[in-house]
Amino acid sequence: MNWKEKTKENVAGYLFILPNLLGFCAFILLPLVFSLILIFTDWNYLKGLQGLTYIGLDNVIKLFHDVMVFKALAHNVIFSAVTVPAAMLGGLLLATILNKHVFLKETLRTLVFLPYMSSLIAIAVVWRVMYNSSEGPINNVLKSLGVSNPPGWLASPDWSLIAIIIMTVWIYVGYAMVLYMAGLQGISKDYYEASEIDGANALKRFWHITLPLLKPTSFMIAITLVIASFQVFASVQVMSNGGPLNSTLVLALYIYRQAFELKQMSYASTVSWLLFIVIFIVTIVQWKGQKKWQDYY
Repeated sequence: MNWKEKTKENVAGYLFILPNLLGFCAFILLPLVFSLILIFTDWNYLKGLQGLTYIGLDNVIKLFHDVMVFKALAHNVIFSAVTVPAAMLGGLLLATILNKHVFLKETLRTLVFLPYMSSLIAIAVVWRVMYNSSEGPINNVLKSLGVSNPPGWLASPDWSLIAIIIMTVWIYVGYAMVLYMAGLQGISKDYYEASEIDGANALKRFWHITLPLLKPTSFMIAITLVIASFQVFASVQVMSNGGPLNSTLVLALYIYRQAFELKQMSYASTVSWLLFIVIFIVTIVQWKGQKKWQDYY
């Protein structure tokens, strides 16, 4: 192939990726760089670019003195620390059950996975109605079971975050289940047959064969769910809007308030970069532990 033909192929290749590259630059790269610049400015975006005023590190100093930021971050950590393990355990349990010869397996798998594919806004609205402390079906069932003082759920600062966690786990379980089922079907039956010959019972086979061979799947599920849980926004905004008494305030919602309610776009960018750094650190820690996750026995 001469250099002219090679040049034509290269140009054709670049033209194919050009639309995607332009979209990436316009909607991801440029806003990312601009948000970084905003950290060092005070921007009245109603005046356009003329509203930019350089203020140095004032936004960063304000960030470290903002109690609400660290309260929202603590809620994010709690939300992720509970949601991700619970969804993974529930997904693994359901995948193990449905991987066997279960009646209506395809239907059950679809029903469990359906919440993850459905509109998050619609799900949040339905769960908000279900959590109604006086007329909601959840508390009515609890009262019928003899619970005289059921939780206030979204109306209670002590229960509101728990209520959103329960709904989120219900959504994430289907995602984890589908990936675990794919992982289980990729495990050779030879391992189980050999272990049966050696006299291993079902529990030992699960502990010494299934779990170790599912480590790559578990790693992928963990890293994707952690990132998603730290970015939680829509469900919190619809169900509680951060209340009551900021008991469900998370970083994404706090960024939204600063940017579009208080018109503090520069400070919102500063908080968003804090969220990015936190997610980046958590992801790096997970990647560092990847070898342990994928260490086959």
